[in-house]
Amino acid sequence: MVLAKSKKNEGLGNTLMNDRFGKGKGSDHKKTSAVMRTNHTTGEQYLVNDKKDAAWVKMRSVTEQGALDEFLATAELAGTDFTAEKINNVKIIHTDQKNPYLLSATEERAVLGKHRQHRNRLTVPRRPHWDASTTPQELDIREREALVQWRRGLAELQENNDLLMTPFERNIEVWRQLWRVIERSDLIVQIVDARNPLLFRSEDLESYVKAVDPKKENLLLINKADMMTTKQRKLWGKHLREAGIAYKFFSAQLAKELNEAREDEEYSTDEEEEAGPSSKQAEQGEAENEGEEDDAAEAEEGESSEKKSEEDEDTQILTVEELEEIFLKYAPADRESDHKLQVGLVGYPNVGKSSTINALIGAKKVSVSSTPGKTKHFQTIHLSERVILCDCPGLVFPNFATTKADLVTQGVLPIDQMREHSGPVGLVTQRIPQPFLEAIYGIKIHTRPVEEGGTGTPTAEELLRAYATARGFQTQGLGQPDEARASRYILKDYVNGKLLFVHPPPGVEDAKEFNAELYDEAHLPERRRAALVAATEALTLGGDEESLASEFIALPQGPKSKRLDKNFFTPKNIHGHVSMPFNYKYTEQGSTVGNTKVLSGRKARTAIALENGIDPKDVQIGSSKKHFKGGARDGKGRKTRRGAVNLED
Repeated sequence: MVLAKSKKNEGLGNTLMNDRFGKGKGSDHKKTSAVMRTNHTTGEQYLVNDKKDAAWVKMRSVTEQGALDEFLATAELAGTDFTAEKINNVKIIHTDQKNPYLLSATEERAVLGKHRQHRNRLTVPRRPHWDASTTPQELDIREREALVQWRRGLAELQENNDLLMTPFERNIEVWRQLWRVIERSDLIVQIVDARNPLLFRSEDLESYVKAVDPKKENLLLINKADMMTTKQRKLWGKHLREAGIAYKFFSAQLAKELNEAREDEEYSTDEEEEAGPSSKQAEQGEAENEGEEDDAAEAEEGESSEKKSEEDEDTQILTVEELEEIFLKYAPADRESDHKLQVGLVGYPNVGKSSTINALIGAKKVSVSSTPGKTKHFQTIHLSERVILCDCPGLVFPNFATTKADLVTQGVLPIDQMREHSGPVGLVTQRIPQPFLEAIYGIKIHTRPVEEGGTGTPTAEELLRAYATARGFQTQGLGQPDEARASRYILKDYVNGKLLFVHPPPGVEDAKEFNAELYDEAHLPERRRAALVAATEALTLGGDEESLASEFIALPQGPKSKRLDKNFFTPKNIHGHVSMPFNYKYTEQGSTVGNTKVLSGRKARTAIALENGIDPKDVQIGSSKKHFKGGARDGKGRKTRRGAVNLED
């Protein structure tokens, strides 16, 4: 029997209403959980929850929001209501081969034109004027107001002109570190990445340094210059020289290798000293015999090096000693004798600022990490008796960008946190030639033919599918190539310089011609280079062999790739083995003994039955232990099975 429903029970709807209005048990802490709102258009009143978060949740940094989240947050701050309307005139555009996350050539030219038009509005926040009479509280208020005004100006610039900007620094404490470094330094060095120097350079920062003190100097240090060819350094040097920008080329990686080589030489000389004086005397005698020949050679090399230094002064990559001498050239003229030159180092995260300091001091004083923002406070390091280095935390200055995909490829946005990978990988396929991608990864990219609508350039999906298949990356459950995982590997290779692309300076339109020298076999890893040479030698080639420098072929698979392909393409739990033809048991059955062919099975029973005039079912062949009826005796009186006949009789 069904029990009667208790009158004390409440339904779900009543429970929700009581909770909303703060009625019922435990309602003391819920009286303010609902806020009454009024729709000013219709006069209708409704309730919304008053969300209360913890203090640490409210203090979380928000650097990026989606369009819907930004709209809802703005509406909540303004305390206004809104109504969503259904849009019926929706038009679906078929993009096919076009990547919706990238710009066409025409769109990119238009965006770059807007960047040039509003570039003078890209500023860095200025520290308000202060003196000895200013209290810390007053200075703090002024600094916060200046930062708010600066952020408001950048927001208006971005919204009113439909421009995309880099995610610049919003924490006032980091900007305070920069202000202190500028105030105490005689020379401000901006460290930029050689692959795109103008993206990482802040033009307004140089103006701010001069505004603080006209005696202060600026220097643009182009790090990772070893990734550029001599031709590229000449073109970039020409552009910077014409623009009036003081610059120098440097490579922290080369400086680190040079320091390690010197340490190895010192270690080897120490071992030679322990070996004894006899070997030194022999070496000294040989050196005296070769001294006269070396003097003449050094004289010739000296003349050629002077000419070369005059020609390549603007394009050479400085060593650590040369860089320190360049710093001293910017020392103030009216400095005191005991004054040490203070050099402030400023730059984006991951441009190699800490690596440059490590190379300068020759020992690891600053920890280096690939995580942006490793250095949190500026550090003072005594480089020598004449130079002091001030390391500023990594700062992302406001700058214009074409797409978010471009920011990922430049290392500004973290790769592990990206939500969309087809755009950045699409830029990689547009910039890096397909033969070089195939050669460096040992894969074959299958592209859509031009007659079927292809563009001749691999799409992001085609590259990712080929890479994931070759490496055995699969999605769980479906077993499809894991393109998201493959994209992280490819993009990290691009950011780290394994896949090289240098942006040309303004005035050079053909980027492919500008980077043509980067895609020969010399820029391949040693293992891939050996495989390419072996594959090239195995071919019968006609024509000039010099043309092979830029024309690649698909490399043969190694044992690891073959094993991965075999495991990937072999069906699971299916093991078929064919050791003989399909009709073998009907044509080649049995074995031949002498010239007589021994029959077996059904054919033998049929033959015996025809010879003896009996039913084939009664014929028994072989030494089967099954029971049989009756028996018979042969000519010698031995008992035989019924129907058993010797085929040789």
